[in-house]
Amino acid sequence: MRSFALASCLFVALVGSAVAAPPRYLITAQGAKGDGVTVNTKAIQGAIDACAAAGGGVLVVPKGVFLSGALYFKQGVDLLVEKDGVLKSTITMADFPPIYTRWEGIERYWTSAFLNFVGMKQVTVSGEGTIDGSGDAWSGFGLRPRPARPAGGRQAPPVDTSPLPRPQDVFPNGLPTTSVVNLAADPEHIPKVNAAGTRIPQAGGRMAPPRALVFQNCSNVRVSGLHLKNEARWGFVFIYCQDVVAEGLTVRAEHYILSSDGMDVDSCRHVLITRCDIECDDDAISIKSGKDEDGRRVNIPCEDIVIEKTRFGYAEGAAAMGSETSGGIRRVEVRDCVVEDDNWSAVRLKTQPTRGGVIEDITYRNIELRGARRAIELDLSWNMRIAIPESARMPPTMRNIKIINVHGTAKTAGIIHGLPDSLIDGVTFERCQITADTGLVIDHARNIDTTGLALTVKSGEPIIRR
Repeated sequence: MRSFALASCLFVALVGSAVAAPPRYLITAQGAKGDGVTVNTKAIQGAIDACAAAGGGVLVVPKGVFLSGALYFKQGVDLLVEKDGVLKSTITMADFPPIYTRWEGIERYWTSAFLNFVGMKQVTVSGEGTIDGSGDAWSGFGLRPRPARPAGGRQAPPVDTSPLPRPQDVFPNGLPTTSVVNLAADPEHIPKVNAAGTRIPQAGGRMAPPRALVFQNCSNVRVSGLHLKNEARWGFVFIYCQDVVAEGLTVRAEHYILSSDGMDVDSCRHVLITRCDIECDDDAISIKSGKDEDGRRVNIPCEDIVIEKTRFGYAEGAAAMGSETSGGIRRVEVRDCVVEDDNWSAVRLKTQPTRGGVIEDITYRNIELRGARRAIELDLSWNMRIAIPESARMPPTMRNIKIINVHGTAKTAGIIHGLPDSLIDGVTFERCQITADTGLVIDHARNIDTTGLALTVKSGEPIIRR
């Protein structure tokens, strides 16, 4: 962790020590209008293309509300959204053609993000302005106040056992790759297999609205200062990236916008997230590494991650890990953070018996709880909607978890819940003081050291071992 922190500081210093300021390309110079009505996709993409053709520079969004569909950035083109500048997503699916990406842990064609950064090096996205995903305006996608969850969780989709085509027979332009911008040839007929021949769950079904910003196969990424508003699906998304700094970001999404994660870090290496402030519907930050068969095929872990000095408001979880864990998650530290009222879970590690993969060497340190719904959630059978055959399932592993100086109040202390054939192994509490209505339930776990946990509850036993 220390070597990563030093490397991150060096990267920041190098970015800030450029000899000459890069040329600026105002989107208004290409005809973009900030009236909140004109759709500026062609004008803004033209500015990106002109900037790249001239050798690179900074694409500048000035004061105004600039409406646009999907934008595809090119090497050498950074983005600056100035104060009072707003880059706002349209709400027409045709403006976001399917791109070959990873969505929910599986490589496949999926809706293009609002802002797409693919295969870029040394990319900076910054400013005091706003990225507005228009997630409050998409119709027909279940954007409504969240209903109460049904007892026993949501029902799993049916298992698809129909024959699969060969990838080379259904990709007419050659096998796609996540390393380049690769748009679907026929958005209306998406293959039911990906380029590796893995079955796509519910293939051909309706795609979701776009994620806000996706960085895919990028290196030396710095995202800072921006305000993200109402992401229609996940917000800041990093897939197969390395050497990432996300700093001083603010995320606010209406609580009825489904799957509006604030930030997703998917099979990435060397990531620093610092001084952010997040409120959304789903996990505030989610650390992932692929799902089931396709996640194990790719087999890229998420590793060497630091999340610090961040406030977590309303969300399903604070700095969560999973449930897409098939490539493994390791060496993650969450420190010096605050978890506010109505955040569903402060210390959250979740996966399913299908995933495989190892979650290990995870530390939560110096976390203040201010009325979180659940203090601890370590769960190997989370959200049991399993739609793959028994023969294709692999139990995950969770081990070596340290919970240090987590203190404050919560509705419940929570759970440590393993599996009969995969026990959670090695959880250590140090200097933790938690006051909750109910206690901590532990089952299918071993080497759980609670001597450093001072737990005060209103009813029942503080620690229930089953």
